[in-house]
Formats: sequence, structure tokens, C-alpha cells
Amino acid sequence: MIDTSYFPLERSLRLSDVAGLAGAPLPAEADPDLALSGVAPLETAGPGDLAYMDNVVYVGALAETRAAACLVSSRFASRVPRGTIALVTPQPYRVFAQALGLFYPVALRPGSSFGATGVSPGSFVHPTARLEHGVTIDPGGVVGPGAEVGSGTVIGAHSVVGPHVKIGRDCSIGANVTISHAYVGNRVILHPGIRIGQDGFGFAMGPQGHLKVPQVGRVIIQDDVEVGANTTIDRGASRDTVIGEGTKIDNMVQIGHNVVIGRHCIIVSQVGIAGSSTLEDFVALGGQVGVKGHVRIGAGAQIAATSAVNGDVPPGARWGGAPAKPMRDWFREITALKKLASKGDLAKDDSEPA
Repeated sequence: MIDTSYFPLERSLRLSDVAGLAGAPLPAEADPDLALSGVAPLETAGPGDLAYMDNVVYVGALAETRAAACLVSSRFASRVPRGTIALVTPQPYRVFAQALGLFYPVALRPGSSFGATGVSPGSFVHPTARLEHGVTIDPGGVVGPGAEVGSGTVIGAHSVVGPHVKIGRDCSIGANVTISHAYVGNRVILHPGIRIGQDGFGFAMGPQGHLKVPQVGRVIIQDDVEVGANTTIDRGASRDTVIGEGTKIDNMVQIGHNVVIGRHCIIVSQVGIAGSSTLEDFVALGGQVGVKGHVRIGAGAQIAATSAVNGDVPPGARWGGAPAKPMRDWFREITALKKLASKGDLAKDDSEPA
């Protein structure tokens, strides 16, 4: 059950509303005006709830659900029990996400944790900063000299917008975020604890010691980017660090200076991308992937979790391992190692005395 003290129900939906989202025809016996008042997992859904199912693991739960309606692919439509209306769509999870956003829009972005709009008395806005109409700044928020913040943007508690930073419209900046030397586009979501625009790790190493290299670039974050909690994005050294439109970054990711990330990339938790690397559009990196500096990962490439990328990856490739390589080669290596290990165990067993 969803706790409405954290996520208040904004509205109910009619069955026909959800069917419209799904592009799904309603069964003849279905009431298009049936009110759906929330969402729930298959196991706990009851009358009035919307559920979804798109994984064979949950076939048993689907057969026993008591949901009013269930979004399913055609593959599982016959498993929907009597009493539950099947809404057949090729993308059940995506439609469920759309419906969830209509039910609980407050969950779509960090937003103001204090429920108030406008500039809090406990915040500080420099006289030379420019705020458009409708900006919200929670207590402890700081907007520095020359900074600009667009209408509809929320700055969370104790977050700091540094001098001359530009933030677009309808952005959500969570609590305890720091942003410096950066341009941020529209509808960007930054979760709590993010650090953007600090020095990159740049030193000229030598026998005399490690000489700090000034980092004089910026961070450019384009429209509709979302960045997870406690991620760090270093500013560029002599050029910009860029995060492309629509890219989604998970929690605790490190992005080094001069990195360029294309549009609509997916970067999962604990990834580290070293300086001056480039990810082209629609690249996906699994959790804990490490990317060496100065490499290029081609458009649409996918890298398996815990892999180490030490060289360029061609567009559309599927790589894994350490060092990362094409999936077929990686699986072949794993199979060979298993066979060697098995032979080693047999040899050990044969050598043992009876």
C-alpha cells in the first residue's frame, strides 16, 4: 500500500484513461468509467487498483491477482483471471509508469520538501542573481552572484548555486546539492548530495612533485537529464564536460573532467568515467563499469556490469569483462576457464590417496 503521507494521490483515473495511454481496446464487458484509485503489485492489488505484469517470473501472481485492471503484453493476456480487466499493450511497464505519474506526480522529482513555494526566509539570494517568476528556494538554499534560475525550478534545502551558474526552467534540485561553473538546461532533475562543477583530477606529475593543472572549463547539462544522489560531475580542464539531452545517471557515479556523454545514455550506479572519454548517443553502462580516459564508446553500445573499458568500443557493440571485449569472446573465455578449473579439480581428486 502506498503511504499517502509521502505521496498524496493527485487524482483517480478512469479505466478508459488508462486504456487510452496503453492504446488498448477495452473488452466489451468493461465499464469505461470504472474508477481506478491507485496502483499496487499483483500480489496485493485489490478492487480499484491498477497493476502490471511483463515478466514470466510473475505468472503465478498474475493468475491470483485481484486488481481491477492489469496492463499485460499479449503473451500473458490469457493468464489474467476473471474479474480483472486485461489491458493489452506491447509496453506494460512504460504505460504503468505513465499512469503512476498521473496518480502521484509529486514522486516524479525531488521538489520542495517543505511544501511551500517562493523564496524561503531562511535562504540567501545575492542581489545580483536573477530569478524568474515561480522559483522556489527551500531554507538554507544559496544562490550566488550573477546566477540565473528559470521559472518553476525548485532549489532544495541547503543547496548552493554558485556564481554565474545558469539553471533552466522546471528543474528540481534536491537537498545539499552544489553547482558551480555550470549551465543546466530545462526540466533537469538533480537528486540530493550531487556535486557538479568542482575541479577535475588534473596534475602534471614529475620527479619534482605533482603540479596542479587549473581546471577552467564548465559543465554543460542539457535538457531532461536526471542525475542520481551523490554523483559527481567534474568541470572541464580546457574544454567542457557535457551531459547530453535525456541522459539518465544513477546514484554514486563519477564523471571526470572533459567527458562528453551523448543523448539518452543510461549510466548505472557506481560507474567511473575517466577524463576526456566520449560516450556517443544511447550508450548503456551497467553498474560498476570503469571507463579509461581518452576512449570513445560508439552510439548504442552496451557494456555489462563490472566491466573495465580500456579501449574504443564500436557503435552498437555488446561488450563485457575485464578488460572488456565482445560478449562472444568474453563468454568463450569464461567457458574455457570453467573447463580448466574442472580439470584441475579432477586432477587433484585423482592424486589423492584412496
